[in-house]
Amino acid sequence: MKIRITLRARGARLLKMDATKLICSILFSAGVVALAFSINYASSILAFIGLGLVCWAAILFYIRPEKYVKETLLDKTTLSLLANLEKILKQFDYKSKGVYLPPKYLKDFESSLIFIPSKAEQTLPTPEEVEEEKLYSKNPNGVYLTPPGLALSKLFEKELGTSFIRVDLSYIREKLPRLFIEDMEIAENTEIKTENKTITIEITNHVFNEICQETRKLQKTHESIGCPLCSAIACALAKATGKPIKIEKEEQSQDGKTTRIQFNLLEE
Repeated sequence: MKIRITLRARGARLLKMDATKLICSILFSAGVVALAFSINYASSILAFIGLGLVCWAAILFYIRPEKYVKETLLDKTTLSLLANLEKILKQFDYKSKGVYLPPKYLKDFESSLIFIPSKAEQTLPTPEEVEEEKLYSKNPNGVYLTPPGLALSKLFEKELGTSFIRVDLSYIREKLPRLFIEDMEIAENTEIKTENKTITIEITNHVFNEICQETRKLQKTHESIGCPLCSAIACALAKATGKPIKIEKEEQSQDGKTTRIQFNLLEE
């Protein structure tokens, strides 16, 4: 199944900016006209209306509902955290891919957890065996880590107005592209394909491109956990499907514009 949205984030952003400027211009112009008539007709009512319209125009022009931080600052902050994960994985010398555990494995259903087994053929822990507070587990042998994309996945939930544990995979297929392209404006295009137990997502010109490129240099982190964007999507999929999720592979197109991520739903 394939969902494709061809709207461009840049175009949506420009439309929003143009709409705001248009409203400000209308309010300001109406306010100036009202003030002019108030002087001509010596009307205090028109003066109050004019001042009110001009003030609202100024408020809408200068006040923004969101605060923006330079992308480079966020990237540099995140890289240090990923470097620490790389050290942990190197210390344990685990080469297996991490598994994003679904809510039924956790005490806090709204949280997320990655289990990285010591060996690739090792079975998953049962919900009773999961120890969220501990880093290292002897039975089964592996480590439990907080996903680097957990906070980002919670931001997705905030924007959508719901928790991923209350929805299903069809909701993800329908809402995630629009969320990325229009609502959060973090990508120009997003495609989602599902086939049996495999979910493939292609994201074009996303704002996390630099941090994802840097994550690829951290070999163990890239192989076991994925970049923050991949991790956030894996958290969402684990919640929505109720199944353990593994990031099978993450690739970039030759032109560097499109990231292709393949997720696998695991049998328990």
